[in-house]
Amino acid sequence: MCSIVSLLYCLLILLSINITVVTAAEANKTEIDRQALLCFKSGITSDPLGILNSWRNTSRNFCNWSGVTCSTRLPPRVVSIDLTSMHLAGQISGCIANLTSLSQIDLTDNSLSGAIPDELGMLPGLRTLKLAGNHLEGNIPDSLGSSMSLSYVNLANNSLTGGIPHSLASSSSLSTLILSRNKLAGGIPATLFANSSTLTTVDLQMNSLTGVIPPFDKVTALKYLYVTENFLSGSIPPSIGNISSLRFVFLGQNLLTGSVPESLGHISELSELDLSFNSLSGYVPMPLYNLSSVKYISLGSNGLVGQLPSYIGYTLPSLQVLIMQSNNLEGLIPASLETASNLQVLDLSNNSLYGRIPSLGSLAKLRQVLLGRNQLEAYDWQFLSTLTNCTQLTKLALEGNMMNGSLPVSIANLSTSLEYLLLGSNQISGSIPVEISNLVNLTMLSMENNLLSGSIPASMGKLRNLFILNLSKNKLSGQIPSSIGNISQLGKLFLDDNDFSGNIPKSLGQCLGLVQLNLSSNSLDGLLPKEIFRGPPLSLGLDLSFNNLTGGIPDDIVKLDHIVLLNVSNNMFSGGFPLTFGDLLFLQYVNLSRNHLSGNVPEVIGNLFMLEQLDLSYNNFQGQVPTHGVFKNSSSVHLEGNKGLCSNFPMLALPPCGDITDTKKKKHVPLLPVVVPMVMVAFLLLLFCLFSLWKKILHLVVTHWRGEGIYIFPQLGALKNALCFLTPGTGRDVEIFPIHQETLKKISYGDIAKATNLFSPVHRISSTRTGSVYVGRFKFDTDIVAIKVFNLNEHGAHDSYLTECDVLRIIRHRNILKSVTMCSSLDAENNEFKAIIFQFMANGSLERWLHPNRQTERPKRTLSLGQRICIVTDVASALDYLHNQLQSFSPQILVA
Repeated sequence: MCSIVSLLYCLLILLSINITVVTAAEANKTEIDRQALLCFKSGITSDPLGILNSWRNTSRNFCNWSGVTCSTRLPPRVVSIDLTSMHLAGQISGCIANLTSLSQIDLTDNSLSGAIPDELGMLPGLRTLKLAGNHLEGNIPDSLGSSMSLSYVNLANNSLTGGIPHSLASSSSLSTLILSRNKLAGGIPATLFANSSTLTTVDLQMNSLTGVIPPFDKVTALKYLYVTENFLSGSIPPSIGNISSLRFVFLGQNLLTGSVPESLGHISELSELDLSFNSLSGYVPMPLYNLSSVKYISLGSNGLVGQLPSYIGYTLPSLQVLIMQSNNLEGLIPASLETASNLQVLDLSNNSLYGRIPSLGSLAKLRQVLLGRNQLEAYDWQFLSTLTNCTQLTKLALEGNMMNGSLPVSIANLSTSLEYLLLGSNQISGSIPVEISNLVNLTMLSMENNLLSGSIPASMGKLRNLFILNLSKNKLSGQIPSSIGNISQLGKLFLDDNDFSGNIPKSLGQCLGLVQLNLSSNSLDGLLPKEIFRGPPLSLGLDLSFNNLTGGIPDDIVKLDHIVLLNVSNNMFSGGFPLTFGDLLFLQYVNLSRNHLSGNVPEVIGNLFMLEQLDLSYNNFQGQVPTHGVFKNSSSVHLEGNKGLCSNFPMLALPPCGDITDTKKKKHVPLLPVVVPMVMVAFLLLLFCLFSLWKKILHLVVTHWRGEGIYIFPQLGALKNALCFLTPGTGRDVEIFPIHQETLKKISYGDIAKATNLFSPVHRISSTRTGSVYVGRFKFDTDIVAIKVFNLNEHGAHDSYLTECDVLRIIRHRNILKSVTMCSSLDAENNEFKAIIFQFMANGSLERWLHPNRQTERPKRTLSLGQRICIVTDVASALDYLHNQLQSFSPQILVA
């Protein structure tokens, strides 16, 4: 009995020892997890939201740390890290691989940089890896393909380079691979689509991948295939039709050739297909038109031929978008489209379609009808009358067809949501319906190159949102209605090549956003109203040529300080050049020919260093022609027909100014022995003064760098004024304002939406991944502004906005673009909205003028020495301000 008790006692002792050992081992693993998290935190250099404040070395309960999820079993182990959109910056530490129970990592939408650690592939239980929307660089680690459990990989929207690792493409556990918006190159590994029963999503779009699309071999689960915007070539593998599970196929914007595989029509559940912007040819396979499940078809910008089947509207009942523009399609537009009740976008523009346009009025969801540049006819315009039932219609483009007859009054009953109405380059006759003013949300009305007659209805002034009005090349007559001045958003007005008469309405001066005005080739008369020079900027040009305008060119023209084109030729203007003409520094094209202008050609015209073409022919100018600037290039200057002009520059083909010159030379020859020594002495004195002044400036600069505060150097401004003698008015002292808190204008989302016509593409002047820039004008202000709207859905856009606000808040310098105000609000859908409003610079960047693209821009002009000195001193002043003088206020600003 005792022996049995002793045995049980020994077993109990051994069991307790084993439990103690196991408990200690598990506790050690828990501490390893805690130390791994702290190690990860050490790689984070910026945490503006303080999300990692709970990750303290003194805290043992790491399961309560922000973004950390632990297992429910004891002892606790880290199974998930989720720090999405926390604005973290720094690098991902490789010690995260010590979290051996980790199954999910989600660091999406931060500002993490550096490379993806190789150690991530060593995590035995990792299933989900989300690192999208950061600044990660380098190659994708091969080790990721070694993980036997990794199924979801999202590395999109980074700066990753190299190729797609073959090990990752061959992973048997991979179900989702998202690598879009990187800088990946090379080909798509053939193993990616070979013998995979788990792969459902492949997103490789917006990279630099090359080569062919590999064949699809035993891929049984693939639903989403996105490879748009790459450089893939070759043909589309017919084996793609074997993947019955496919729902979305996006192969657009590549270099694909060959025909559209007929096998695509065998994918019965296909929902969206995009093959646009390739070089595909041949016919569209008929089975493709029998996919009852398809909602989106985009085959535009290829070389496809053939006709649309007459039954397309019956066999594609789910169709919402049909885009087949810029192909070689011919034949009729099928009437069966009238039954496609879900159709929202129909784009068949730029083909060879002919005949009647179907009546699409039964399509209640229709938003865009784009049928321009075909051979379509209007017949009785019945199709237009039926479109009045489409209450969601925003775009109607019928330009470049063979439509004739008068516009029906029913055009005024189109949807009030209509923004674009394009009817140009047809054979439309009759008058413009007065009722067209009912289309109050129009931003673009284009009816140019038709046979329209009569006058412009005064009711046109009710189209307050109109930005572009183009009625050129018609037979319109009468006076230009003053009510056009009521179109407060008008930006471009084209009324050229008509038969308008009377005066130019002064009310056009109320169009404060007008950047381009063309009234040429009419019968306008009277004086040039000064009002059009006092309000609109007209930065893109003013063309009043071929009219009967009289009087002089007003001095107020100087207020068009950003104008690039001025054409008032073939009128009856008299007088001389306005005294302020030399201040129009951005002029590129000037035509004053065939008027009655007289007087001398001012020397300041030669100082317009951006001027590329100057036509002063057939006037009454006299005297000696300037010899600098544009006058150095005889092919850029036209002076014929001015009998009083002379020049000693033979390339201008003018009579020499010999008599005057010879007389002056003979008169001054005896003075040469006296004048030359005096000039030499004056030159030496000037050099001595400049050297002394330069030493003094250097002394002040050194004093400034060693001291504190911001100083203004009037001596530097004086030196610049002395050097920039070729560009009057640009040699002012650099103004460096003290840093202070300004009261900015309060701008709401609604104000910006109105100023840009709900962010219309017509107002967009540039676009990048993180935002777009629009041109607009607020109703409570007279100045045109540039509005930078940040795309907060893109990674880095939010940080970019905060950085720009912080820098612009403290910068005060004449040579640095100044912001007007900013907007941080919610949009109409209660999403975060951020924008910065700048002064509008109508003529682009300095780089454009120093280094123009020889293929897309006009020939490069040669800058004089004085102009280059002005540019260099202005840039140096701005850099000095940012790099040195601003350091006391914002030490983080560094100019490299």
